Amino acid sequence: MDIHEYQAKAILAEYGLPIAQGGLAYSPEQAAYRTREIGGDKWVVKAQVHSGGRGKAGGVKICADEHEVWEAADEMLGKRLVTQQTGPKGKMISRLYVEEATSITAEFYLSLVLDRCSERIMIVASAAGGMDIEEVAKNNPQAIVNISVEPAVGIQKFQAREIAFALGLKAKQVNQAVTVIEACYRAFRDLDATMVEINPLVVTEDGRLVALDAKMAFDDNALFRRQQISELRDKSQEDPLEMKAADRGLSYIGLDGNIGCIINGAGLAMATMDMIKDAGGEPANFLDIGGGASPERVAKAFNLVLADENIEAILVNIFAGINRCDWVAEGIVQAMNKFEIKIPVIVRLSGTNVEEGRKIIAESGAELIIAESLDEAASKSVAAVAGGGA
Repeated sequence: MDIHEYQAKAILAEYGLPIAQGGLAYSPEQAAYRTREIGGDKWVVKAQVHSGGRGKAGGVKICADEHEVWEAADEMLGKRLVTQQTGPKGKMISRLYVEEATSITAEFYLSLVLDRCSERIMIVASAAGGMDIEEVAKNNPQAIVNISVEPAVGIQKFQAREIAFALGLKAKQVNQAVTVIEACYRAFRDLDATMVEINPLVVTEDGRLVALDAKMAFDDNALFRRQQISELRDKSQEDPLEMKAADRGLSYIGLDGNIGCIINGAGLAMATMDMIKDAGGEPANFLDIGGGASPERVAKAFNLVLADENIEAILVNIFAGINRCDWVAEGIVQAMNKFEIKIPVIVRLSGTNVEEGRKIIAESGAELIIAESLDEAASKSVAAVAGGGA
């Protein structure tokens, strides 16, 4: 789960991260009022969306007076911000963060991520911070510093100092960098985060380190014990179908194809999508209904897949172990009757109670295309979309 910049800053500030003074605004009038609260003579108006690259897309404006702040807020609010990370649909701007402008002498990049290969938190830093960090990582990887944290002891001060020296910070800023890195690590550890990113971490004209932007992401599976974090969820920033699936306990990721997939098991789902591609088709989604799926759960999966207007066929691929093919078959029949599905539905069942499942489908009278193997199911799905039937 991602959260907004202002939310991440509020959390990290509690752990000791230095941030610039700012305030939230939902209207141009409120944005202008924030300038009077903050004080100073220059401010930055930032669109609050779950995406990087806001500056290049026009989602960050530097303003010299209250009137400019009002105009920037009026221009952004209610619009969709399209960045390299949002896709062509963009993300709706419904709130802004107004922050005092900071005089910058240097910019750095700092992040903590979960390295699943080493099963440790990895600290990633670079002296080339700012909007082009992706290009730096791609074209100049030696400019990136990586340090792994031993989970038994946590981040050590010598490691934080090592990062500070690698960034080329001056002696008086090293202790500040240690404070910043330790604050990010403690927040990451205490709140079940999967990512903390500060970009840019800047040095001001008076020699202070300040976090000008912050991002945090959290483990969805740990939200049950982090109520204060789960309450920060902004559903308007999420894909509607993915959000709907998550609320119903289904694992769903939307794609750009036209063959809907209803499958049990992440591995089988990935293999099925590969087979569809190999057969010349395009999967429309990743959907794992999980183990022990009831008929009602299967029917909900159909409803979710059918909500995608690009769907031209549905492939149901079940290899039942914990699941039972008869349960899945009942769910398929329920969905066919309830939703009056007009597009081709290809079904491949294998495993526990497969004969009972096939019998239920045969006796239902539903117009389904039956496949015996994964390869056959993928080929029939592609043929059905192309108008070739079974």
